Amino acid sequence: MANKFTSGKNAIADCDRCGFQFKLSQLRKLTIRTNNTEIKVCKECWEPDHPQNMQGMYPVDDPQAIQDPRPDRNLDEQRDYQYGWNPVGLNNPLRLEGLEDDLEATGGVGTVTVITT
Repeated sequence: MANKFTSGKNAIADCDRCGFQFKLSQLRKLTIRTNNTEIKVCKECWEPDHPQNMQGMYPVDDPQAIQDPRPDRNLDEQRDYQYGWNPVGLNNPLRLEGLEDDLEATGGVGTVTVITT
């Protein structure tokens, strides 16, 4: 004999979130991360499954860099800004032509007076 259930059109049930009583037919199942749970909630407590809850479920391929990029070889149009280190000056390990070292380091020693009240 097959299992049969009554229609339940007059059945009363509690909302699993707020605890108020409603007709069983008015309660809806809650979906969390695309999983249909057995939590039944009223229409005030029900909320659709938010897309942000599904982050990491689908692969995202969004490359940001170019593989093996080549530098711009037109040195005449580069910025007229020079930076250096090691400790100060142009670092030119490849001995590229057309690069001039015009950095100068300046410094000084002084005094600082701190007055507290």
